[in-house]
Amino acid sequence: MHPRGGDVVRLLPASPKRGGRAMAHANGNGSAGSFSGQAGDTLACPCCGSRLRLRKNGPAAALEVDPSEGVLPAGAMFIDPHAHMISRTTDDYEAMARAGVVAVIEPSFWLGQPRTSLGSYVDYLSTILGFEKFRAGQFGIRHYCCIALNPKEANDEALAEEVLDMLPHFAVKEGVVAIGELGYDEQTPQEDKCLRLQIELAKEVDLPIMIHTPHRDKHRGTLRTMDVLGEHGFDPARCVIDHNTEETVREVLDRGYFAGFSIYPQTKMGNERLTEIVRQYGPERIITDSACDWGVSDPLAVPKTAALMAERGIPAAAIRQVTYDNALAVYGLSGSMKETDWLDPELIDQRTLFQGNSVLRGGQAPRIEAPRRSMSDLRIT
Repeated sequence: MHPRGGDVVRLLPASPKRGGRAMAHANGNGSAGSFSGQAGDTLACPCCGSRLRLRKNGPAAALEVDPSEGVLPAGAMFIDPHAHMISRTTDDYEAMARAGVVAVIEPSFWLGQPRTSLGSYVDYLSTILGFEKFRAGQFGIRHYCCIALNPKEANDEALAEEVLDMLPHFAVKEGVVAIGELGYDEQTPQEDKCLRLQIELAKEVDLPIMIHTPHRDKHRGTLRTMDVLGEHGFDPARCVIDHNTEETVREVLDRGYFAGFSIYPQTKMGNERLTEIVRQYGPERIITDSACDWGVSDPLAVPKTAALMAERGIPAAAIRQVTYDNALAVYGLSGSMKETDWLDPELIDQRTLFQGNSVLRGGQAPRIEAPRRSMSDLRIT
């Protein structure tokens, strides 16, 4: 369990059947829960219908909840709208798909060390637009991305100018659902300049915006960012302010923005804390994401948080809003993200190549889905 993240949910492998969801959940003692949605202290697993028992040694002990309000249907779907999948493994994609994640959004990101040339930026953006989309699809997950110059690297003025000149070329490509991550890191004048230029780019190409709020001096940086968005006349209903904490959520929601919460171990936001935020503020315009990257992070943070919310009595409709509906609502404004993309997906065929490359290695058996039969295929004999 993470000190602040409060993870009390374990995900276990599902059955081989596509779309199968299998979760095991731990109670306060770390043992597998088993319970029914009929008794006052029990409810059903939001993923597979297995039985879960409310913890009695944590904050939930004082809650008076109706478990029937917190039950999600088997096969619940989730969107992770902030996941740096270029840093993750194929095992992560498989685990996410088994847990019910149907779509991910990959924002442009700092790689952990500075990029030193425009070419490295071009290659990075080409990868998250191309091969990463292909790789996700090979495991049954729809992949989208956001295009931007991130605030940390905005401080390299010479590189920033070249990247900003190049961004319009990538911003109009298929699968781009927003301009992001934008915002502040150290809140320098150069970061402010790049933020403002990219807000104008988002307006020009008619895309939503994903905002990165700074790790340091978060409250001031978040207010300053929203002030700048207001100065540029950007519609709050088309903007996600991400990496919120308890100190920023009220003002973000009051100003009409979507409030993103990154469930990131020991920093940003934990799933227990977010559960209480949803209980306090309701689900309107709140979005859950993992922000999983090359650091210590959890690509299963969204379904785990959904399971915990169900355990703590959050209504199923509210859970769906904060783990699926709200992300689709705002990023769907791009016109590039539609629910039919995963409700009626292309069949998986891991024999497919991307520029001559496969996700498999020698001797690995490809996953090949059989074509679905339609009514016109049926014959009466």
